[in-house]
Amino acid sequence: MRIDRLLCHLRFVKTRARAQTLVEAGHVRRNGQRVTRASQPVAPGDVLTFPIGKAVRVIELLELPARRGPASEAQACYRALDPDGQTAIAAAKP
Repeated sequence: MRIDRLLCHLRFVKTRARAQTLVEAGHVRRNGQRVTRASQPVAPGDVLTFPIGKAVRVIELLELPARRGPASEAQACYRALDPDGQTAIAAAKP
């Protein structure tokens, strides 16, 4: 599955176009490597790091979603690795 489509299906962005913009701007990392192509494939086990609002999300992909469904369905497909923003990369600035 493409990374832009994944971000949309997991409900981190509203549209695939916004996901493409986020990826092409170089703000998304997959397994520590910067992603600049929206067509970059992702697989279960990948760790994604990306900004959402004023926070940085770090997630591990558990499974690929079949569709853009309800939030509860989307949340079952990933695990938040830093839910409280304790690491330096995910820490909120005052």
